[in-house]
Amino acid sequence: MTTQDTTTRHTPTTPAAPDGSAPPAAAAAYAPEHSPRLAWAELAPDVYKAMVRLDAAARQGVDPVLLELVKIRASQLNHCAFCLDMHTKDALAAGESVERIIQLTAWEESRHFYTEKEIAAIELTEAVTVVTDGFVPDEVYERAAEHFEEADLARLIASITVINAWNRFAVTCRMVPGHYRPGGHA
Repeated sequence: MTTQDTTTRHTPTTPAAPDGSAPPAAAAAYAPEHSPRLAWAELAPDVYKAMVRLDAAARQGVDPVLLELVKIRASQLNHCAFCLDMHTKDALAAGESVERIIQLTAWEESRHFYTEKEIAAIELTEAVTVVTDGFVPDEVYERAAEHFEEADLARLIASITVINAWNRFAVTCRMVPGHYRPGGHA
């Protein structure tokens, strides 16, 4: 998460009928878009710029597709709609499949969609994101350490920590999802 675009209003399209034909004329209206609480990036630009630099430093050397899976999973756990919008779009643009993105919410039952390395990263993401559920268990850390060199593991942990910080900014400030375009962040 590294953008705060609130210049355009997201208007969802009415879904087509199951047979692919045009939607019925009396389709239900969507709920109105909420307003953001605070434009924190504009009000604290030095903090925002520092977060962007931290994000860039953390992701160096980490596989970009794996990183998007990590960001999506943390954002799911944190209920961050803004970051989910951003990182699912970025994952799709990077070549990730819709199927793997959808299955990420139930990855434990869909393990066959992911490599062992990706599973280790997802497990570590959950442990770091929900650290109050018993810290980061040794077995989770050890599984991740089996798949990542120490420097890569350090960057992965940093990336998990950074997306959790972005999530907290976005959720607290009620940033509005739906406006992000892939590649639209620093």
